[in-house]
Order: sequence, then structure tokens, then C-alpha cells
Amino acid sequence: MKTPSFTVQVFAGMAIGVALGFAARDLPALAEALRLTGESFVQLLKALVVPLVFTAIVASIAALRDLGNAARLVGQTLLWFGVTALIAVTIGLTLGTLLEPGVRSGVDPSAAVLPATTGSWLDFLRGLIPGNFLGIEASTKLADGGATTKLGFNVLQLIVVAIAVGAAAVNVGEAGSAFLAANASLLAIFRRLLRWVVKLTPIGTAGLIGTAIVRYGWSSLAALGSFAGAVYLGLGLVLFVVYPALLALNRLSVGRFFTTAWPAIQLGFVSRSSIATLPVTEDAAERAGVPRDYAAFAVPFAATTKMDGCAAVYPAIAALFVAQYYGIALHASDYVLVVLVSVIGSAATAGLTGALVMLTLTLTTLGLPLEGAGLLLAVDPIIDMGRTAVNVAGQVLVPLIVAKRENMLVAEGTMAPLPRHDTVPA
Repeated sequence: MKTPSFTVQVFAGMAIGVALGFAARDLPALAEALRLTGESFVQLLKALVVPLVFTAIVASIAALRDLGNAARLVGQTLLWFGVTALIAVTIGLTLGTLLEPGVRSGVDPSAAVLPATTGSWLDFLRGLIPGNFLGIEASTKLADGGATTKLGFNVLQLIVVAIAVGAAAVNVGEAGSAFLAANASLLAIFRRLLRWVVKLTPIGTAGLIGTAIVRYGWSSLAALGSFAGAVYLGLGLVLFVVYPALLALNRLSVGRFFTTAWPAIQLGFVSRSSIATLPVTEDAAERAGVPRDYAAFAVPFAATTKMDGCAAVYPAIAALFVAQYYGIALHASDYVLVVLVSVIGSAATAGLTGALVMLTLTLTTLGLPLEGAGLLLAVDPIIDMGRTAVNVAGQVLVPLIVAKRENMLVAEGTMAPLPRHDTVPA
């Protein structure tokens, strides 16, 4: 029996999730089932992030030792991070200035509260130093029944550790050969596990998008419709105008890019997490033609520092919203500061909660009231879906462009189409 293509399955999952989400608003049991389905799928992906990132980067360091252009690849990757961020923040500033979402807002001033998390220019340096071998972090939250401790991990620290271990294994020569061979075997195993989890994407998509409709709906857009509209317009311009233009300029197929990257973009949209989407994003980059050794380094690095949605379009429009809401005039120098924060600020907030930290970092740099961030919290989950989708698309785009410009594309000019359900790649 012929099964539908993987893309069709994912779209079907989204459609089913929308239908079930509206039905679940009156059916608590169905809402709970959708929540468990979506959360379980994301949890499976997150469980693979640490071993996949670690083993893949160690393997990539071992492979890159034979390349004479490793330093150039890193430089080109950072350059294109900056180029795309510069374009995205310019779009955000232009839309924020022309549409004036802060002037047209109907949000209640009482919604202005200090955010629980803020950004600092020292966070990047602190984040580079691992607290332990795998960058595991513990956070404690006070509740009525006492304190709750939650474990997590900092992907940026994990990348630093993996690069150091890979470099050391290569440096010790023959003594590190057995370790590198074992690492390669582990990488193959974790990629096979990823293959199995990726096949569950249509089911996970249905649960995630259904839960989003149950939890958020569209009611919170009423007071902040002008702001949400401006942000989504900016995100749409980046995703469907800027990225295709960059692909065309580099003689890459726009249609094949979206066909290949769309499952990762969709998953980013419904999961609202670049980290949870990371394994699928790396897989998409490889299917687009990016060599595995380079993708293993570039995509995890991009997942922590390459955020055109969270770190460029959104903070630019949000900062102008806050300034307009409070009647604070911004000058040309302030616009330049927003550009600088967006281009290099995502690195300063790497490994942290991107959008809110980036916004508070921007507000602090401009001297705007941090309470303004609280005005936007009601609509943040809905906007976060679009932000993450653009983030993920950029995390595939930049390695693809760099690989093309460095003549490294696998099957150059013939990016593989999305595989069928029974041939989802490892």
C-alpha cells in the first residue's frame, strides 16, 4: 500500500491538530491527550539533543582536521549570520517605524511588569564556561508547596565541551583513535534513533498545534493585534522574500530549499523551540546538500546564536513598540544601537531564553523601561511560533549558502527532495 509523502503527512498532522484543538476546548480529556502527545514528542527530541550534538561535533572536528579551510568555514558562517541578521533587523526597524504598533495599541498599562529574566552583555562570556562536562544546569523555582528543582542543559556549553574533547582526541594521535571510532559508532546509533523519532513528526505535530489552539487561541491578539501583525509581517518578509532572494543570488533552488527544510520549519513553529527542533534541522541541512561534517558543527552552533526571528525582527519592532507606547522619542543613534544589539546580541544571549532576553537586552541598551516587556507577554506564545519558524529556516539557510560558496555541496544543484515516509534518512 502506497503511503503519502512525509510532507503530506506533516500537513495532515497540522490539519488534524487544528480540528482537534478546537474540539478540545470543550473536552478536557482530549485537551490533556493532545498535551501529552505533543510534550512526549518534544521530550523525545530533547533527549537526543545532548548525545547527538556531542558525538556529531566530536566527529566533525575529527573530519575537519583534514580540511584546509576549516577556519574559513567558521569565518564565513559567522559572516552570513551577521548579514542575515542585519537584513532582518532593518526590516523590523522599518516596519516598527512605519506601522507604529505602540501608538495603535489597546493594551492596558497595568500589564507592564518587570520580566523574570533579563539580558546582560556578560551572559555570553559566562555561558562559554561549562559548569560541568555536559553543560547541565539546575534551576530552582519556589512554589506554595516548597521548592522545585529542574535540570536542563546549556547547548552553548555543550558545544564548547565537544569542540575541546574532539580537538584533544585528534591532538593525542593514535591514543585517541579508539575513542574517535567509538564516538563514530555512537553517532550512528543516535542517528538511527533520530530516524525513528522523526517518523513520529506528524503525530507530534497534531498534538503540539492542537495544544497551542486550546491554550492560547487567538483572543489575546485583540489588544495587541497591531504589534502581532507587524511582527508576523516582518517574519514573513524574511522567510518568503529575503531568504529566497539570498538563495537565488547564490544559485540555489528556492523550491527545493523549502521542500527540504519545511518539516523542520513546521516543527519549529508548533514546538516553539530551536533546541527541540535541532536534530530535525540538522537532518534537513544535510538533505539540502550540506556536508555532514560541516552541518554537525554549523547547525548546533546556529541553534544557539542564529535567531533572525527572536534576535532581529522581534526585538526591533518590540523596542519601537515600547518607545512609542511610553511616548519616548528615539534618534538615529538609537536605531544604530538596535542594529548592533541584534547583529551581535544573539551571541550574548546564547544558551538562554532568546526572545525575552534579547528584548530586555535591547531595552536596557536603549535606556527604555524594562516594564515595557511585560506589555507583550500576553501575545508572546502566539508570536513565538512564527519567530521560531524563521529561526529554524535561517539555521538551515546559512550552512547551505556557505557550503555552496565553498564548493562543498553534496550533489550540488540537485538538493534532494523530501524522502517518503519509509525512507526518512538517519
